[in-house]
Amino acid sequence: MVDAIGWASSVILVLTIANQIRKQWQAGTSEGVSTWLFVGQLAASTGFTIYSLLLHNWVFAVTNSVMLLSALVGYAITMRQKRNARKQ
Repeated sequence: MVDAIGWASSVILVLTIANQIRKQWQAGTSEGVSTWLFVGQLAASTGFTIYSLLLHNWVFAVTNSVMLLSALVGYAITMRQKRNARKQ
């Protein structure tokens, strides 16, 4: 039961972040989105992934690994959209 709560929470968090990234992509702009948000998320998710693996906590290891990937995607989208905005 404890792991079920963890996995359910993980799914909610990942879906929430994925939805935000989708909205940012569809909007075609990253205006108002700080690059530091993704830099911080990358650093924190990397640290938490390592920490979770060392503790053998698979719920947090998977969640933080997915959050690390979402930070990379979000950062890439932000950088691409800001670069395109400067060209216009």
